[in-house]
Amino acid sequence: MASSLSFLHQSAVMGWSQHVKMLTPKPKLNNTTHHRKLHIVEAKARTRSDDRQARHARIRKKVEGTTERPRLCVFRSNKHMYVQVIDDSKMHTLASASTQQKVIAEELKYTSGPTIEVAKKVGEVIAKSCLEKGITKVAFDRGGYAYHGRIQALADAAREHGLQF
Repeated sequence: MASSLSFLHQSAVMGWSQHVKMLTPKPKLNNTTHHRKLHIVEAKARTRSDDRQARHARIRKKVEGTTERPRLCVFRSNKHMYVQVIDDSKMHTLASASTQQKVIAEELKYTSGPTIEVAKKVGEVIAKSCLEKGITKVAFDRGGYAYHGRIQALADAAREHGLQF
């Protein structure tokens, strides 16, 4: 009877979870048996946006905007297109253009997002804006997007209107 009372006393003092741990037997290991942990490999669900951001991070390691040669950065969404000329040493935006500006939005009427013609107009506007501010050379940052279609059209239009990259 005394042993049963000591059991109650121990569970009250230690707490129920500690008492259960004390009662569960630990597996005995000898030198001949080795237990291996099973590793479960799960694929990470990555979206197209995640992949683009990873490509952009790799590009940004190599492309840096300086005062003499700022970075021409492109961002493309489903509805709009944005371009900035950035001096990374000062963390300052020198010029910008987008499809939301009145110059481009009023001239080109589009409904389903920026097309190649719209990208050419954005490239023309950013080139003129840079030349007005005395910027002739830029480093092109395609933002992780493939150099094809709208991105290529924007770059070609900027080159045609005087930017060098």
